[in-house]
Amino acid sequence: MNKKSFFRKSRTVFEHYKNTYRQEIQKSINFAGKDLDFYTEAKVSKLLSLTHQFLGSPNRLNILDVGCGIGITDFYLTSKYKKVYGIDLSRGAVKKAETLNPQAFYKSYTGKKLPYSKNSMDITFAICVMHHVVPDELNQFCKEMIRVTKKGGLVIIFEHNPFNPLTRHAVAHCKLDENAHLLSLKKVKDMLVASEGTIIDRRYILFTPFRGRLFSYLDTLLKEIPLGAQYLVVARK
Repeated sequence: MNKKSFFRKSRTVFEHYKNTYRQEIQKSINFAGKDLDFYTEAKVSKLLSLTHQFLGSPNRLNILDVGCGIGITDFYLTSKYKKVYGIDLSRGAVKKAETLNPQAFYKSYTGKKLPYSKNSMDITFAICVMHHVVPDELNQFCKEMIRVTKKGGLVIIFEHNPFNPLTRHAVAHCKLDENAHLLSLKKVKDMLVASEGTIIDRRYILFTPFRGRLFSYLDTLLKEIPLGAQYLVVARK
């Protein structure tokens, strides 16, 4: 395995934003009229729905958040899953995540091999992380997520949709996303297949910045149209 980190940005650059992580993201999406929690909750809802659909009750399952940042997503997961694990390049971000979610289990790492044993997680997920990975290392990154996931478990990737102009605007104006390389849904799907994952779901999401059953139904109705702000891909090991 390459001794260098999978990620374009060094640990020190991620560390630089540990105290302004939420604010930097919020500034880039202010034009949409919603706060970061809206988008986080939407993806948490998808995680829980996919868990119930394919694995059953989450309270007996271990879940790993790859690229956890300061633990914003995990805040919504710790009361739902048996154990929540998180990992990130930034030690400072991990310390903040530990403060926010004291019942979760966090580690920092160098961006190479995930420090978990084979078949140790029921669900391994990454939210808007892969566009930071060096292109030549993307396949190995996916293989690592598959490796630590139990047979029959899920690997779930959420990413920005490069075909959505508003998403491209948000990424272009987010300091955390400098030098980001947006990936298509097909690209992520193909990499998970190459890593010996079986695709069981993939869809575009976040077509509107609104909450409610009607707008959730609209997301479901439009899921094949590549205009959602983001997308998800689910692979079973």
